[in-house]
Amino acid sequence: MDIISQTWSWYFSGFLIGLIMLALIYFGKSFGMSSNLRSLCSMAGLGKRVAFFDFDWKAQRWNLVVVLGAMLGGFVAVHFMSDPSNVAINPKTIAQLAQLGIEAPNGKLVPDALFGISILESPKSIFILLIGGVLIGFGSRYAGGCTSGHAISGLSNLQIPSLKAVIGFFIGGLIMAHFLLPLIVK
Repeated sequence: MDIISQTWSWYFSGFLIGLIMLALIYFGKSFGMSSNLRSLCSMAGLGKRVAFFDFDWKAQRWNLVVVLGAMLGGFVAVHFMSDPSNVAINPKTIAQLAQLGIEAPNGKLVPDALFGISILESPKSIFILLIGGVLIGFGSRYAGGCTSGHAISGLSNLQIPSLKAVIGFFIGGLIMAHFLLPLIVK
């Protein structure tokens, strides 16, 4: 059990992801989380009203199992396998967060000030979450997939649109972290 609950090295985790991608390529499947939203809308019957959702969602059942597994795995990891003592955040990051008035995560991966339940008490935070959700939804549809689909599946298939999308994701993340977050937090 200790080996599972420890932090895994990037090269071991990357190797496992690579093996999974090889298996998906072998079986002719492509991976992505946002495509499951289309499947869920099709299951709900939106295909009768919107042509985009009119497709055979049953062919994508395996990908819905991936989402359920990710949710179940996240629950198990947080509630039964998390060890706050092995979370080490760079002191420079903690100092930068302190400059923005955000206290250190203290054994968590993310600070409560940004990701805790208390953010739902502020109308400003709720508005930011809603705008962020709309932008992410629009962006994943406009880019033809989400970060996991492009960065993991698309790049492993050597797709140029996925490379462009991943470069855009990184540029957007840098702009957010260095320019927009300080404006939003204050």
